Amino acid sequence: MEKATEAPRRGRPRTAAKPKRDPERTRARILEAATDEFTKHGLGGARVDRIAKRAGTNERMLYYYFVSKEQLFLTVLENVYINLANAEKALELDHLEPVEAVKKLVEFIWNYYIAHPEFISLINSENLHEAKYLKKSRKLAQLVSPVQDNIREILQRGQEAGVFRGGIDPAEVYITLVALNYYYLSNRFTLSTVLARDLMSPVARETHLKHATEVVLNYLLKSRAT
Repeated sequence: MEKATEAPRRGRPRTAAKPKRDPERTRARILEAATDEFTKHGLGGARVDRIAKRAGTNERMLYYYFVSKEQLFLTVLENVYINLANAEKALELDHLEPVEAVKKLVEFIWNYYIAHPEFISLINSENLHEAKYLKKSRKLAQLVSPVQDNIREILQRGQEAGVFRGGIDPAEVYITLVALNYYYLSNRFTLSTVLARDLMSPVARETHLKHATEVVLNYLLKSRAT
């Protein structure tokens, strides 16, 4: 005689396990959404509700991680500076001859700005506020560009080799490197209109990189100094 099969136990249906919270992932999504929002609209025009919606969270959770819109803006600023500094640290210019090192440095800054338009937009926005938020940063030491140290070291090697002239201020070289590329890209729309040429065409971009490199080297090289 067959055994009777056991009737299935009846009880409360099993509920699906709640997904575990991932604070780091949530924070990263908020930062990514905020970077895009501040890049497009600046601090004044950015909206927290849009940032939260794009990040797949809510405003309450956003404020839990960042306290205020201004604190979120500062964190975004710190991130873009830290990302730039990390990219600069990977340059490895010390094994190159001074002239080649300068060429690589100019090319790096130019290409980095093109690849990261958010950097220019966010810095423009912070300059409108006279660096009010950046001055509050507790990570300011981490934001200092290692390129300044690279320039100082390259200049020293070039001077010792008799290639570069003396009496050059590394800070001024840094400002020149940044200005030649930053201004071109931050004002590309008005300049393209006024000059009646597409400054972002492949030919124009290649021409500018060559020009910027020659400007810097003409200033540094001993044989070209007047």
